[in-house]
Amino acid sequence: MPYRVFEEYNVQVTDEMKESYADVITGIGEDVTREGLLKTPERAAKAMQFLTSGYDLDPAAILKGAMFAEDYNDMVIIKDIELYSLCEHHMLPFFGRAHIAYIPNGHIVGLSKIPRIVDVFARRLQVQERLTHDILECIDSTLKPLGVAVVIEASHMCMMMRGVQKQNSSTTTSGFRGQFEKQETRAEFLQLIASSLH
Repeated sequence: MPYRVFEEYNVQVTDEMKESYADVITGIGEDVTREGLLKTPERAAKAMQFLTSGYDLDPAAILKGAMFAEDYNDMVIIKDIELYSLCEHHMLPFFGRAHIAYIPNGHIVGLSKIPRIVDVFARRLQVQERLTHDILECIDSTLKPLGVAVVIEASHMCMMMRGVQKQNSSTTTSGFRGQFEKQETRAEFLQLIASSLH
């Protein structure tokens, strides 16, 4: 399937997907024919298609579609980007916020495109560590800035609802490239997002 660039997503589900969800519902001991569950297999399939719609989107194309030549080489920060993803181990949600900065090197990018690429990578089966790396590498390789930084804080339902059942825990991951590998630049970024960190 070719990559898509646009935000619209026309959810199409197959009979096979609906039947798979019906099998799961039956497998847990429920009656898939009762009124409240009649349309659940289709709804669940549509929800899963939407939540994993990032696979056929090209994040680099999204960035390239809004790159502009600009002689600006100070830090650009986009804070508190909401993200929702699915843990690939249990297919349960994890959710939180991303804080992203880059230092332009001849080009800037439309500010809305940074949250868009967060969504592209989040709408795949993920682990938070790889999500952080995917976002970092995409910005670094596409925009070719002097530096890029990504910090993600998230809560994981696989830890909160099952397993260790720690409802108040959160996970922070980070990645730095270029100028952000220098201690003073990294410290400036972390100080500027400090009010947004837990």
